[in-house]
Amino acid sequence: MSKGANVGLMALSEDATSVRVGLGWSSETGGGDADVSVLFLGEKGKVRSDADFFFYNNPTAADGSVQLLGKTPTDSGSEDRISLDLSVVPPDVAQIIVAASRDEGERFGDLDGLRLTVCDGAGEALLGFSIEDAGVESAFVFAEFYRRGDEWKFRAVGQGYESGLAGLAMDFGIDVDDSVDEVADEDPAVIPAQQTVSSGEERPAEALKETVETAQSAETAQAAVPVPAAEPAAEPAEEAPPQVRRPRTVRKKVTLPKVAKKSLAENDTWRQARLFPVPALKSDRERETRATSVLLSVMAQIPEFGRRLTAGFGAPAGRMETFAEVSLPHGDARKRPDGVIRVERAGKLWTALVETKTNGNPFKDQQVQDYLDIAARRGYEAVITLGNDVALEGSPLVDVKIDGRRKHKVVLWHLSWAEVAHQAQLLIRHEGVGNAAHAWLLQELLHYLQHENSGCHGFQNMGPAWVPVRRGIDDETLSQGDTRAVEVVESWERLVRQVCLRLGGELGQKVLPVQRVRRATDSQARRRELADVLCRDGRLGAELRIEGAQGILAITADLRTGKLRTSIEVPAPEQGYPLTWAKRLIRQLADAPADVHVQTLLAGQDDGPRGTLERLRPEPADLLPRGEGEITGFRLSLFKGMGSTRGNAESGFIRSVDDAVDRFYGTVVTPLERAPGRAR
Repeated sequence: MSKGANVGLMALSEDATSVRVGLGWSSETGGGDADVSVLFLGEKGKVRSDADFFFYNNPTAADGSVQLLGKTPTDSGSEDRISLDLSVVPPDVAQIIVAASRDEGERFGDLDGLRLTVCDGAGEALLGFSIEDAGVESAFVFAEFYRRGDEWKFRAVGQGYESGLAGLAMDFGIDVDDSVDEVADEDPAVIPAQQTVSSGEERPAEALKETVETAQSAETAQAAVPVPAAEPAAEPAEEAPPQVRRPRTVRKKVTLPKVAKKSLAENDTWRQARLFPVPALKSDRERETRATSVLLSVMAQIPEFGRRLTAGFGAPAGRMETFAEVSLPHGDARKRPDGVIRVERAGKLWTALVETKTNGNPFKDQQVQDYLDIAARRGYEAVITLGNDVALEGSPLVDVKIDGRRKHKVVLWHLSWAEVAHQAQLLIRHEGVGNAAHAWLLQELLHYLQHENSGCHGFQNMGPAWVPVRRGIDDETLSQGDTRAVEVVESWERLVRQVCLRLGGELGQKVLPVQRVRRATDSQARRRELADVLCRDGRLGAELRIEGAQGILAITADLRTGKLRTSIEVPAPEQGYPLTWAKRLIRQLADAPADVHVQTLLAGQDDGPRGTLERLRPEPADLLPRGEGEITGFRLSLFKGMGSTRGNAESGFIRSVDDAVDRFYGTVVTPLERAPGRAR
């Protein structure tokens, strides 16, 4: 669509009451980020109240009409997604503004491929709108949905703001309060807000149970206190005006609670009783059955969690019920999908069949095809595959055919166990859920998913091409164009995306793989190019953008040397002297491993002074160039031997990548983030 154009949604799809909006962008440098936001406007073009502002500090409407689904990597960069259920938008909302913003000092003109897309409830793309003339703007109104009688229409807007998200919000009547730099976790971003409970990264389940017990004890004690006799009423004091908190576009700072008290167990052999025991699981069938039942039951009991997992699949926000091992007719036989998810909203039902795999087992094409046919005949909306693999664009996990002649559309979606664990971590450790009991239940689910017997550990196998490709690199017999190298590149991409999910869940911050690609690059062509690099250089590489980090975290797997390198480039301070910079950097890394490599980056030069922390700690001046050269920054690197096997065993390549990233982030990146004067 062109700027200013409009169209009625019902003219595009019969299933346009629930839509998914995506804002995508790309960058040849791999840098840059943006955040979506949504505003509800009344007839006068202003918000009805500050609660009509949905953004990163207030991502979900209580009625489920708006959900910010977060960012996801795409083949050409990143996409930030929104779920809009237009059927439950309050009747006094006349317009829905879809906007995006960048952090202070960043401009949209530095991003490429700015594009908004709208998909219907079945996941089919309806329209797109690109912004080609972005410049100094730090916020944009991309589009609006507006009512015309009983119909919703879409208009491409493309209006920019140099005043950022705060200026955009105030233009629509939001009373923004950005008077402080940090917002405590207990301080809601917008009023009214739901009270939440966060378990904390190091807070085990018993601490949550203790919270519940303490609250119950307090209620009991309060009930037991005698009520004193009434005293004569005093003159009523003049009531102070209520304190109304205003929305803050400054990102909330998550404050983790203190570590729980010491366990009451007599010794380490005492094992806490678990809600979902896993030691007895032996066969793959037992794992699949147990994992499906456990997950679906938790989704039904914790609305925030169930809605988080299904909103991206087009499910409405409503009452959810889940079922396991349901028998459904299929021709002369009966089929038994692992689970069924059903959501009811305003008398309408949304239904999805679920097929589960654990322990790295692959999906069977014909089995998934049968479920798609059953869903189409029965009027169900979706089939969801749930397994260890991470889905990639242009590389489907199952080969099925969808009959386009059928009026009723059924969509095939994929959900990885890594995504399930990621969403559970975000809720209980960083964002919070409705009450302590729900937080404890999610903690138990997370413990189950991470147990070695559950089979739900996410992507676990580099595939059958891994060993032949490594051997071909070792003996120099691997040629460019080898299809096995493309398979390894795809497995590497799945692994990197899973690392992002796991690390992002633990940190409570966005972690995305950096895509340094040209706009509209074909996914398979890009993977073939990377496969040729692997054949030529014997290396796999990736970069992770971590919110709050001082730079891009790079991972390089050198298959020739068997070494993993994790690194980050830290820019030089804008003020001060080079020797002061070097001393401060070494001081910040006081607890980092002695074998961390530090290299000085010089403008226009590839090779600056370098050394290990062990050598540099007594002599930080060794980082200074001996001759002419402008210091632009420092590169910090850590090397580790990589696993030899393709799987996730202790000796496996996947485990070694996880360990390398965790060690580097915890010992090198985190001290830099916590250093005085650096924003976290």
